[in-house]
Amino acid sequence: MRPAVETVGAVGAGVDPAPVPAPVPPMPPTVPIRPLRFRELLDEPFALIQAHLRAFAVLGGSALVLAVLVVLGLTGLVSHLTDGSDAGTAWAAILATAAAVWLVRLVLRGATVAIALADFHGVRYGVLDGLRAAARRAMPLVLAQIMFTLTGIGVLLLGSVLVITYPLALIWLSHVRSRRFVAEPVIFAEHAGFGVGVARSKELMHGAVWSTGGLWLTQRCIFAVLAVPAFGIPFFLSDFSGTHRWAVITLLVGGFLLVVTVSEIVEATSRVLCYISRRCVREGMDIRIPGDRR
Repeated sequence: MRPAVETVGAVGAGVDPAPVPAPVPPMPPTVPIRPLRFRELLDEPFALIQAHLRAFAVLGGSALVLAVLVVLGLTGLVSHLTDGSDAGTAWAAILATAAAVWLVRLVLRGATVAIALADFHGVRYGVLDGLRAAARRAMPLVLAQIMFTLTGIGVLLLGSVLVITYPLALIWLSHVRSRRFVAEPVIFAEHAGFGVGVARSKELMHGAVWSTGGLWLTQRCIFAVLAVPAFGIPFFLSDFSGTHRWAVITLLVGGFLLVVTVSEIVEATSRVLCYISRRCVREGMDIRIPGDRR
């Protein structure tokens, strides 16, 4: 046998080998990887948001400010071109706000899902990391957002033919939403395209469609409660700023976009939690085989 080669100790004397720094282990996920109950799916998104509060605050705040500025700019341009027409200004504000909401939800959903999925892998993503990850999956995310919008508009239009059928339309929409609830996490985590992501989402949600639909409806009720103070603040501030046209438009647009921003971040984190939970239920992702170092 060849003699062992002696090495200098850590302090320069002796024959003890210098200690090799151990690799830094990944940080534990904020939410445990296991099947989650209905109440946990309602509560844990806020724990996940709190763990990344700075990133989500910067992300949501930046999106909110940019969206409000763009809406006001477009509304002001149309108002100038129509000589201050009340109808032209109103429609410009409505359509610009709708377009801003669509874009804000697209950006927030992609970046939030990326940040939340990284948390489950023990990695802390910042705002730029989340935006870069969303940009890499831009095409399937845009397709998913387009179908998300068209499906919602179609179901609600059919349900609004009669006032009495509108609650039934919401239940129908909750069923449709729940089947595709984890499509975006699948697109990120499994590098899937839009069609594969939707099919995979339906597969994972099998057996939990109605419970997830109940989760979706419950979140809508929570968001409606949050919207009350968000819209009450603009009317309260209008007492000081007066009922001038631009002051009211700014306050109303800002309040509406604030509700959209907060609700989208909460819903996107819920999608990731449901994805992890359903993979644990259907595929045993939380099971660790002894000796498996993966």
